Amino acid sequence: MEIYQSLQNWSQDTYIKAYKFAAHAHQGQKVPGTEISYIMHLSFVSMEVIAALNVEQEYDGNLALQCAILHDTIEDTNTTFEQIKTEFDEAVANGVLALTKDESLAKHLQMADSLRRIKEQPPEIWMVKLADRISNLQAPPHYWTQDKITQYREEAIEIYEALKDASSFLASRLAKKIEDYKAFIE
Repeated sequence: MEIYQSLQNWSQDTYIKAYKFAAHAHQGQKVPGTEISYIMHLSFVSMEVIAALNVEQEYDGNLALQCAILHDTIEDTNTTFEQIKTEFDEAVANGVLALTKDESLAKHLQMADSLRRIKEQPPEIWMVKLADRISNLQAPPHYWTQDKITQYREEAIEIYEALKDASSFLASRLAKKIEDYKAFIE
């Protein structure tokens, strides 16, 4: 048991605390276009981060996982930066804020702004954005147009190019998902 604990770079207790917080904050929300609870998306993102942390142990796994689970709380719920800072800490709150789109900007400017802010954060935050897009590159919703699908893939390439140096494991996963996503473009 001692040996395992010394090799692990994150704590289950920290993960559970963030997961409960996110589950409460996102209560009632569904994955867009489905009846699936939104917490499933957060589980997928955190699973990608855990897989990377198992390979790349030099990272602060608690920071990466808390931000993975909480990454949409400011953007999609009534949760504030201050609430996250109080409940977790400033590094987590700053990470979540960097991962939050600035809705005051025109839609076409939001990704570049988001990537700029993410790049000002530690690499653990970059990992979350890589993991988020990996988990989002599933089959697109039936109501998306070909233009939307193509644009989403191009955004994924932009994310890959900007953040690939944070984690070779996640960069490789994202590159494969981007390649596979071509199948949805006619």
